[in-house]
Amino acid sequence: MDLGLKGKKVILTGGSRGLGRAALELFAQEGCDVAFFSRDAAQVAEAVAVLEQHGGKVFGEAFTMGDIDAYKAWLDKAAQHLGGVDIFVHNVSASGAGAGGDWNVTLQLDIMGAVAGFEALEPYLEKSTDASVVLMSSTAALETFLSANAFNALKAALITYAKQQSQALGAKGIRVNVVSPGPISFPGGNWEKIRAARPELYDATAAKMVAGRFGTAEEVARSIVFLASPASSHTTGANLVVDGGYTKRVQF
Repeated sequence: MDLGLKGKKVILTGGSRGLGRAALELFAQEGCDVAFFSRDAAQVAEAVAVLEQHGGKVFGEAFTMGDIDAYKAWLDKAAQHLGGVDIFVHNVSASGAGAGGDWNVTLQLDIMGAVAGFEALEPYLEKSTDASVVLMSSTAALETFLSANAFNALKAALITYAKQQSQALGAKGIRVNVVSPGPISFPGGNWEKIRAARPELYDATAAKMVAGRFGTAEEVARSIVFLASPASSHTTGANLVVDGGYTKRVQF
């Protein structure tokens, strides 16, 4: 299937490893120009070198998302570097920073980061013929999971915000969707750390998935890229769950 992504301009936040990195590589393979940031300068440099091999334009910088105004300025700089924006993937999260239990950090990164993304990039997205936004939530937002914490509650709020934005921006030709991964394991990720520290929890979680295993970053990335692409042009306001059967609810 031709996803219609060749030449599209993509900004993805938090993209040097894990789900974000896997999605960036797929976007680049499809012929997109990409921009991203991450906190680790060495990881950013390595990712840029790999992504540039696909021949598209790549803009990657080491950046720590703390101040919202600085974040908006970075998004504008990335959009200027790419020459526009067709796709925005809000992937940066307190979970990646190991701060999913901190209410202030999670609010800043997961919620206000999404709000700032819309505010900074809407003028660019309006000019695109295939404008698409994907916000990253989690199955932790859909069912009770491990403990009552900021990450679970605010990722749930993010799904509501995305639905509202899909209605508000639909007339401008901007699609807004959510991808909610279940437990995903990749090198350096949270579940690999849990596997080392609490193997019984890791094994019990894997057993709850009908496939009997954790998902991979690449499996989630394929869903992100498809949902963001023109091939999914009539999909907006959706929450795509990618969890290997981990959640058990029936949702109508």
